[in-house]
Formats: sequence, C-alpha cells, structure tokens
Amino acid sequence: MPTFTGLSVPSLRLVLSYIFDWICIIAIAAVGAGWEYLTPYKRPFSPVNLDISYPFEEHETIPTWLMAVIGLVIPAAIIFLVCIIFVPGPTASRGTPKLLIWRRKLWEWNTGWMGLALSLATAFMVTQGMKLLFGKPRPDLLSRCRPDLGRLAQAAVGNYVGGGAGDNELNPAWVMVTDAICQNTNEDIMKDGFKSFPSGHASFSWAGLLYLTLFLASKFSVAIPFLAPRPFSTNPAYTSAITPSNLKSRASTDRSILPVHKQESSLTAPGYSENDAVVPIRYQSAAPPVYTLVLILTPVGTAIYVASTRFTDFRHFGFDLLFGSLIGITTAWFSFRWYHLPITRGAGWAWGPRSYQRAWGIGVGVGSYVGTEGWSRQGKSETQRNGPNTNGVHHQGYAAEATSQDGIIEMERRDGLRGRNDGTAAGQPIYVSHAQGAHVV
Repeated sequence: MPTFTGLSVPSLRLVLSYIFDWICIIAIAAVGAGWEYLTPYKRPFSPVNLDISYPFEEHETIPTWLMAVIGLVIPAAIIFLVCIIFVPGPTASRGTPKLLIWRRKLWEWNTGWMGLALSLATAFMVTQGMKLLFGKPRPDLLSRCRPDLGRLAQAAVGNYVGGGAGDNELNPAWVMVTDAICQNTNEDIMKDGFKSFPSGHASFSWAGLLYLTLFLASKFSVAIPFLAPRPFSTNPAYTSAITPSNLKSRASTDRSILPVHKQESSLTAPGYSENDAVVPIRYQSAAPPVYTLVLILTPVGTAIYVASTRFTDFRHFGFDLLFGSLIGITTAWFSFRWYHLPITRGAGWAWGPRSYQRAWGIGVGVGSYVGTEGWSRQGKSETQRNGPNTNGVHHQGYAAEATSQDGIIEMERRDGLRGRNDGTAAGQPIYVSHAQGAHVV
C-alpha cells in the first residue's frame, strides 16, 4: 500500500467506489429535476369549490432559491465548519500526526456531505414524482385558472349535479371539470397549479435541516441520556444510591474512564467484595446542558417555519405539508444512519470506509463491507490488531491507522503505553482514558 509519512493511502478501487457513490446521488437529484419538465396528472375540480378559491400569490414568502439556501447551502456550510474546526475533538493527543488528523477531518466532511446530499436528492426525487402522479389542485387553482363558465359543457366530467329540466335547486356550475375550462394560457403556472401534493418546500427543508440537526446532535452529544445494556446481575451496587463510582478511586491508574468489571454477577455469589469496581447506573450518563438544545431547536424550528409559509401563501393544504414533512424526516433519518453511527453510542463519528475488496459490493454470506484486507491490496488492515496473522504475515492494525470510532489513536500507541510496567501482556487490551485520546488498543 502506498504510504506518506507513515500513513496508508486508500486504493484507487476504493476511491473510485466513493466517487461513483457521488455520481449516483447526483443522478437521483437529476431524475427529480427532469421530472419537473413533465406534465402532471390534472385531477378534475369544481369551479365552485371554495377550498381551491384562494388568491394566487405571485410573491412567495420563501421562494425556491431561498429554500435551496436554507435546506442545502447553509447546512452544507455548517457541516464543513464543524468538521474542519471541531473534528477530531479532545480525543486526539498532542502527539497525533497532523496528516492523520486531517485525514479524519476530510473523511467526516465527506460523509457529512454525502449524507446531506443523499437526504436532499432522495426527498427531491420522491416529492417530484408524487406530484406528477397525484396531480392534486393547489388551494389557489381557480385564481390561476380563471374558469370560463361558458365552457362548462365542453369541460364537464360526467353529468351535472343540478341544473337539469325542472331542477333549479343547485348551481349549474356544481360540476367536475377539467382544465379545459381555464382561460389562463400560461402553461407553467397551470402545470404548477396541479402540484399541491406533497409539499416540496416541506420535504426539502426537513430533509436538509433535520439531517443537520442529527449531525450536530451527534457531533456535540446532544441526546437523551442513554443507559447501555448490561448482563443481568443481582449485585445491588448497580442501583444503589450510596455506592460510589470508582471514577475517582481509579483515576490515578489511568486505565479507563469506566472501570474494568473484575467480577461478573452470579446468582450463587454470597457477597460482593468488588462493589468498588461497579459504576452505579445513575452515574453512567447525564443530561447535556440545556443550552445545547439550541443546536436541535433552531434547524427544526426553521423547517417548521418554511413549511408554514406554504400554508399562508395558499400553496398547499395542511395534509400536503404533513406528508411532505414526513418524506423529508424519513430521508434525513435514513441518510444520517446510512453514514453515521447512532447518536447515543457513536461518540459523534461517521462509519469508516469500506475495505478495498468489498468497495463495489459483497456476496451472500460475507456480512459486512469491512474486512481484514484494509484499504488496498497491500494488506495493511484497519480492523486487525498489530501482529502476525495465522500465516505469519505481519499486519499493522487499527492501533497504527487510528480508525477507532471512539477517538483517534495516535500512531504506534504501544510505544507510549507498553513501557509503563503496568503488567499488561502483549496481547491484552489497554484501557485508555478519553483525556488521552482513545478507548481500547
């Protein structure tokens, strides 16, 4: 594998696979853009339907260009700044090579933008396609249409409800008609008048801004406190209010931010002599500062406002906005999880890259896109531990490549920790506090 000052370079095969991912995302957006030039289905309507009799507002509160800025440009800029300024965070020690840090920054930037682009492109394509299929009249359709009631007979769909011989109780215009009754000859305005469902502004703004919300919540750990699952235990120290955690008592050992459980619970154990090695569940997490909710509420509030303007501008009905929002929320969550670890358990990191042999796909039974072959055919693995494999071939693993999802591990960490006479065997994991920049080597 090519190296540069000790850092491995991904294979061309792997790089091309991610370039093709970008091409696929752009293609999804292009399909949605192409559908804009097709004529939608035009659902029949009544010229006396008050629900579609609202005035046609020529000046929108949030025009399309501003929606693109709010849903795409601003989230992309924020993601870029967060990755460049805050990644990798306090988990990187001072001795970490700059190139290693910048590689992590660029990868987080790439995955951040890929997720945002996938969310927006998918929401755009789905929304545009549904508009063509359903052809629902907008609330301002009659204002756009300017119906000529003299064309009722030619434009009517089916029979009149009223107005027949001897029956003058109902207005003769109470009939379903096609757009042939319209006097407006502006094709673009009329085509747009049948694209009420679902709301594109709602889906696009939610796709971009909710993705930004999830991204910021992940990077800055803004989430409801999470209690990790643990094996069943009858040890009361886990739930006791008075048993202290041993965070302080073990801090001097510099072994772990959480203690190593020397004694797993047993139903037959008569006593619990290792209570000092148990962190009570109430100390295993805590609520983030309340001010961090600004990172969540601001993008969400903006998406709600954008959607509301489509209601006040008489462009959409309430259900159109709700369904459009659902599309954006779904694509945002899906795209975030496609590229990023869970917020409560991922420490703010994106998933790492695929292995080079699996860059373009895997077969049945393989199970994962990450293997021990690493990023190129040279065999330097990012998932295998340092040391010889079963064939006697020496591989430098993730300790050297710093691909841990819990923090950057500096190059050749063993040189800084194995010489401490801590009694750790060569193959035994080392637990390192987050202040030093890692979790397990």
